[in-house]
Amino acid sequence: MPRVIKKLDAGSFQLKDQVVSINRVTKVVKGGKNLSFAALVVVGDPSAAVVGYGSGKAKEVPQAIRKGIESAKKNLMRINLTQTSVPHTVVGRYGSGMVLLKPAPEGTGVIAGGAVRAVMTSAGVQNVLTKSIGSTNPHNVIKATFDALKKMKNREAVAALRGKSVDEL
Repeated sequence: MPRVIKKLDAGSFQLKDQVVSINRVTKVVKGGKNLSFAALVVVGDPSAAVVGYGSGKAKEVPQAIRKGIESAKKNLMRINLTQTSVPHTVVGRYGSGMVLLKPAPEGTGVIAGGAVRAVMTSAGVQNVLTKSIGSTNPHNVIKATFDALKKMKNREAVAALRGKSVDEL
């Protein structure tokens, strides 16, 4: 059965943005090279467990970041968390990038590198162990992380699938 993902309104959250990568890109044209900048941005509200990502491209860096933030606000998603960690181990894939997310006990902190750390801190995850496997391209790593976050189930969903009550699990 297809899951219906309802669109979240960016105005109702206290969103904080984090720039993951800025890339200088050139386009070769008849008159020479056209320089522009591509920015990959993650926005999220740690208190509401809401996170999204987007990319923007412009002639100047601040404009590229602004476009990335606007794009990220358009595809926000709510994630299932336990108190401070992820509910279970999950692997997300995108292209040749793979991201493993593992729950961690209280006080562990966010053990993650670069792009995955940005997503985890923006989502409000305080304790998690992660491993990025394969591609190190920030775009692929972020998309793999979001794939993993989409795969996470909460206790109620698992109980419903098994036909049991939450107390029986």
